[in-house]
Amino acid sequence: MTIEEIRKDLKKRLSPGRYQHTIGVYYTAICLAMRYQASLEQAGLAGLLHDCAKYGSDEAILRRCEKHDIPLTEEDRVILPPLHAKLGAYYAKNRYAVDDPDVLNAIEFHTTGRENMSLLEKIIFVADYIEPGRNKADHLKELRSLAFQDLDQTVLLIAKGTIDYLEKQKLPVMELTRDVYAYYLGE
Repeated sequence: MTIEEIRKDLKKRLSPGRYQHTIGVYYTAICLAMRYQASLEQAGLAGLLHDCAKYGSDEAILRRCEKHDIPLTEEDRVILPPLHAKLGAYYAKNRYAVDDPDVLNAIEFHTTGRENMSLLEKIIFVADYIEPGRNKADHLKELRSLAFQDLDQTVLLIAKGTIDYLEKQKLPVMELTRDVYAYYLGE
């Protein structure tokens, strides 16, 4: 599928707000790819597809994962909000014919991150957080600036902000996100 065909399909599937966010991530990822001399095509594709499975309830997403035999951990079954990323990687491969492992990994880990992410994975992780439509996270102005100066430091601060927010809300934190924070902190 072409980028334009994917955009049209996503516009039909996603809510208007989710689609606007997707377009924001798409352009932000391309801008970050330009800055860090990464593939614009990979960044655009991963940015466009990062939330391709984010529709329906968390429970419905879990059922779709089970239907497609997507391997799930116990943590995945308890902490449902990030689960759309695993399903999204599956859809990218099976619905949108993406066979690039780096693009698929960038989609799968865009919410939690993971240790030793590829450049593309970091770009999508950061783009999802800082895209222009986002306005609720702390220190967005500083993070948006830092993202174009030091990507690893931005990943660290986003992981810390995510952990702090979830803990303050008394919500569970994925172990992968804690690992990202420790890894980029240098522990």
